[in-house]
Amino acid sequence: MIRAAHRRVPAQQVFIVFGDGADQPWLRLLRPGFRHCFAALADDAGWTVLDPLTGRLVVSRLSLPLGFDLPGFYRRAGLLVLGPFLPGEPRARRLPPLLPYSCVALCRAVLGGDAPFAVTPLGLFRYLNKMLVARKNILTAAPAAR
Repeated sequence: MIRAAHRRVPAQQVFIVFGDGADQPWLRLLRPGFRHCFAALADDAGWTVLDPLTGRLVVSRLSLPLGFDLPGFYRRAGLLVLGPFLPGEPRARRLPPLLPYSCVALCRAVLGGDAPFAVTPLGLFRYLNKMLVARKNILTAAPAAR
């Protein structure tokens, strides 16, 4: 079977960044600090940021020195950062998605088919945070005494 070249992606790590940026008045209805989210992808060559804004998707390949701590930079800027996550395989679908395109939909698409269902940035944060806590508990749990 021949695979398309765009499917051969180098090893990546995904960080989901949450912030208060609201470019539309209705976004102010969402909880402060969770009005917007975007994805930062790290690979061997550097960082790519995918930021869905109203009416357009901004994709930026950042020219930063190798080893630059972009999640740390975002944290120092007052944003919440979760990750790293490994992007998963796409979900097999029979029907088109019923939810509108949003920052949450983009982040879920980057995470792949195993991404949790969420509609708001706060909902996505809660699910991803639970995943990270569960993963940490599994990795750091002491062996059971016999």
